[in-house]
Amino acid sequence: MNEAPAPTIGYTAARALLAPLADLVARAGAAVLAVSRDAMHVQGKADGSPVTDADLAADRVIARGLAAIAPQVPVLSEERAHLTARPSRGSFFIVDPLDGTREFVAGRDEFTVNIALITDGEPLLGVVGAPALGLIWRGLVGDGAERLAVAPDGRLQRPVPIRTRRHPAPGEPWIATVSRSHGDPRTDAFIAARPGAVRQPLGSAVKFCRVAEGGADVYPRLAPTSEWDVAAGHAVLTAAGGKVTDGKGGALRFGEARDGFLVPQFIAWGDPAAATQ
Repeated sequence: MNEAPAPTIGYTAARALLAPLADLVARAGAAVLAVSRDAMHVQGKADGSPVTDADLAADRVIARGLAAIAPQVPVLSEERAHLTARPSRGSFFIVDPLDGTREFVAGRDEFTVNIALITDGEPLLGVVGAPALGLIWRGLVGDGAERLAVAPDGRLQRPVPIRTRRHPAPGEPWIATVSRSHGDPRTDAFIAARPGAVRQPLGSAVKFCRVAEGGADVYPRLAPTSEWDVAAGHAVLTAAGGKVTDGKGGALRFGEARDGFLVPQFIAWGDPAAATQ
């Protein structure tokens, strides 16, 4: 991403991007699955997180695809974050070529490919693909969200609309999706404050998508994470009727001049009314 003014992509233009971006996520997911987990190279980044041949393969596919689909829109990718200038204005893509690398390395299926379109600091469009699960979730804020199965040949099947559910009535248990690999005391305390809450451990942005499709009620992460871990799931969940806030109920902003592209904390609510209680 350079420092030249970026274009502003509104609702109509974003809607036209939804299908090609879903196809791109499917292709990137196929590139991930083509990498042998037994033979791949795993390296450590400066922050201690791993990067694999699969991360880099997916990033190459996405970089080429975005250059063809929307060459005028800047890109922030986890694997090329050092090329990005801050703050970001107008519209830009946020990419996580392989979210849940630890899950991928461990042989589990809860890893995703994430692409989000940010406009004026807010996620407008999001696509989250789970290659090993054969699923893609996509959403455009103001237009709804849907889930698609990916056929073995890579073709996307007919989309199924998804919607968040109302928060549990008094006495009914909450279902909270939680990180399988990244626990923290504040998140544990948040869940403990909801008596009888059921924890649903998952990896990657699948946690957002489970709330978006009504399979869980809340996804709290009250410890720092990165913008590319949050943006696409944020858009899908919001499009499905949910709400994502910071720890105090305020809005999240993307593209700000924060060190390390960090989101200090967030809570993803299936029912926006629950965020005010």
